[in-house]
Amino acid sequence: MNVSFYVLTENKAQDFLGFICQLTQTALNKSNQSLLILIDDDELLSTLDEALWEQEATSFIPHQRLLNADTDINHKALAPVLLSNYMPANFKGMVLNTTIHPVSAFMTATINAKPTRVLELIKPDAASVQEGRHKYKSYQQLGYELTHFTV
Repeated sequence: MNVSFYVLTENKAQDFLGFICQLTQTALNKSNQSLLILIDDDELLSTLDEALWEQEATSFIPHQRLLNADTDINHKALAPVLLSNYMPANFKGMVLNTTIHPVSAFMTATINAKPTRVLELIKPDAASVQEGRHKYKSYQQLGYELTHFTV
């Protein structure tokens, strides 16, 4: 699995929602896979839900909030972008992780989840940098391919 770390500059961190929407649109344009955005902050989830509907004046990013932890994505027609605080069973797409936990922690709690790529966001504050280092070490120990970008 490939894990990409996006180290945000101060400007990008100030427009965190805008960057998530931009990265989401880019991921959808470059792949036909679904994208799961992991969010453990209810306020961020609600705000992002609204921001994705208003991404551009003439369009929106089709998405769905997952509320039931028993959801199996093979049994429902879902939007290309999923917002959730858990990884659904049988998930096989990309993951944009906004939580403090590595995606591998969500995978162990889920039946047959095998993400193809993980996108990690690192804000320019000390706590986020420390969490990013922890995630990097976790993924490195699992043998994942790691890349990073400063944006």
